Amino acid sequence: MKKLPKFLMIAFVVLAVLLASFAFYAYQALYSGNLNVQIGESKQNKILYIPKGTNFQGLIEILKREQLINNVVSFAFVAKIMNYQENVKAGAYLIEPNESNISVIRKLRSGQQITIKLTFNNLRTKEDLAERISEQLPIPKDTLLSLLQSEEIAQKYGLNTYTIGTIFIPNTYEVYWTTTAQELLERMYKEYQKFWNTERKQKAQNLGLTPTQVMILASIVQAETTKNDEKPRIAGVYLNRLAKNDLLQADPTVVFAHRDFSIKRLLNSHLSIDSPYNTYKYTGLPPGAINFPDISSIEAVLNAEKHDYYYFCAKEDFSGYHNFAQTLAEHNRNARLYQKALNEKGIK
Repeated sequence: MKKLPKFLMIAFVVLAVLLASFAFYAYQALYSGNLNVQIGESKQNKILYIPKGTNFQGLIEILKREQLINNVVSFAFVAKIMNYQENVKAGAYLIEPNESNISVIRKLRSGQQITIKLTFNNLRTKEDLAERISEQLPIPKDTLLSLLQSEEIAQKYGLNTYTIGTIFIPNTYEVYWTTTAQELLERMYKEYQKFWNTERKQKAQNLGLTPTQVMILASIVQAETTKNDEKPRIAGVYLNRLAKNDLLQADPTVVFAHRDFSIKRLLNSHLSIDSPYNTYKYTGLPPGAINFPDISSIEAVLNAEKHDYYYFCAKEDFSGYHNFAQTLAEHNRNARLYQKALNEKGIK
């Protein structure tokens, strides 16, 4: 057998080396840790946020900016052979320490998002809600606000623009980061319907209230006290007034009417405002909630304490609790004690 020419042997050797090198590089590019590279003893999962409309180059910039990638070239190489560069999907994705290109690109290509925890509480207005949500999801504040101010949208849920906010019950919800404003409304309405089960609806009916009216009253109770153990008693006071068709005379509704939440002491001048939220002027419940009541406040109304109190006033010790009274004379004595305490503190 004739020997191969020397140049062919060299060519074969070079080709073998090249193939081995390519195979090694391909293996390294596919399976070696390249994303969220572990540094020292640190081991921490990170979340990669890809906004809607992001192309592959934009993704690379995000990876570099967030310091989530070690070797851009190998990532781009694997993305190319896996047909991902033209298929970038928006979302929030979990990236683990030393995760390989192939592992990450598989989940990015398939849109394997994680859910994030959406939380909102201690909010008063729709503007507050829209801003809080825009801080956690890429939903522009104005976009959500426009939906909440749309009569057409509100009617879809059997509500109006005063009451649409009642479907947002403060809690922690798991949602996809790419959730749109309309999808969020749908989700919140489903959660609202789930919350208002047969038992709670029956309790509301026993009080002569609709679920929406319960939510409105719960918002007043929540504005009156932070003490959960006192909420059912305060709810009972307002239910007694409603039963007699008396003015609720709820100070927080007047503050809400003014939209000035810095008011610490309500004066007679404040009470003259002509607003459907002024419960010193108009009987019954205001047209909408004055905040987003949490579950403890809603349950306080549904399980209101039955008693003969028609008045209450903040205690003069500033403990956050209240003195309750059955008669106006008794209430006036309690009020004078509190007003004296305010004067001594210089609160105007």
